[in-house]
Amino acid sequence: MSDHKGAVLLFPSLPRAKVLLGGKGYDSDWFRAALESQGIDVCIPPKANRKVQYYYDKQLYRQRHKVENMFGRIKDWRRVATRYDRCAHTFMSAISIAATVCYWL
Repeated sequence: MSDHKGAVLLFPSLPRAKVLLGGKGYDSDWFRAALESQGIDVCIPPKANRKVQYYYDKQLYRQRHKVENMFGRIKDWRRVATRYDRCAHTFMSAISIAATVCYWL
């Protein structure tokens, strides 16, 4: 299942946010409508084959690389990338430690 279709399961637990930054894979009418119904602005570039090309804030979208870079750094940790831990809370603590160390560096 793609992340786009699995995102429906996360709607009830979304934190309060002003804007959602997403890639072109998340560009669909139902996804945009669901986010806007929760009061979240959408910053997703439209797919090239879309008939109605939606506006998105290009300056804000350029900031998305910071989040992508952080996930890349966290995945450099072998323990996180291969998920050695059995319990979800232990795995989450490993991610938290890795993110904290990456932030300090």
